[in-house]
Amino acid sequence: MTTLRDGSVVSENLKRLAGEAAVARVKDGMIVGLGTGSTVEYTIRRIAEVMRAEGWKILCVPTSLATERLAQEVGLPLISLEEVEGVDVAIDGADEVDPKLNLIKGGGGAHFREKVVARSARSVVIVVEASKVVPVLGTRMAVPVEVHPFGWRQTKAALEGLWCTVTLRTTGQETVRTDNGNYILDCKFGPIPKPEKLEREINNVPGVLENGLFVGLADVVLVAGAEGVREMTV
Repeated sequence: MTTLRDGSVVSENLKRLAGEAAVARVKDGMIVGLGTGSTVEYTIRRIAEVMRAEGWKILCVPTSLATERLAQEVGLPLISLEEVEGVDVAIDGADEVDPKLNLIKGGGGAHFREKVVARSARSVVIVVEASKVVPVLGTRMAVPVEVHPFGWRQTKAALEGLWCTVTLRTTGQETVRTDNGNYILDCKFGPIPKPEKLEREINNVPGVLENGLFVGLADVVLVAGAEGVREMTV
């Protein structure tokens, strides 16, 4: 495979390896939570291929409208979270992963729904390429925080009181809205030594719906690198 100067071809191949490796965690008869993002897209497409080849009877819970559209496109049967007691396995990506399997998620803005589905799952499988593994969360990524549009400037000021730099997420001149109709404030803290404490502090701010710190939710992380796919567990 040709490697582009920016490494994009290699990165895309690693995403595919990680995403497809997660399909081994899916079995016939399961209810599967489908995450959001470019790596999980490979998971979704591969699940659909195996389902057709093996005659699987599965149901899938999407975590975003984009995932719902892709799942419908490839023929996966969908069900809402409200219609089931829980999810057997949730498969999702991450923007950063630390050695304790804590995560920063929400680059795609779906972290609220992703966290609700993850908390309902018996097993949570995270798929990433090796560059997403960091010694401590916040090494590169800001923490996305979904906030209600009402009073968002006051919410922003309160979050800044937690010692971070806060930026309203926009695309061009337009404010980004989540599938829930809310805004996203990207909060740059720098290294986060106690993510469990910060997760609580952020969610205690009035106006905050949910944040992108996923603490103690992942059961296994599948990491694709130059040597193939390895498992991270704690």
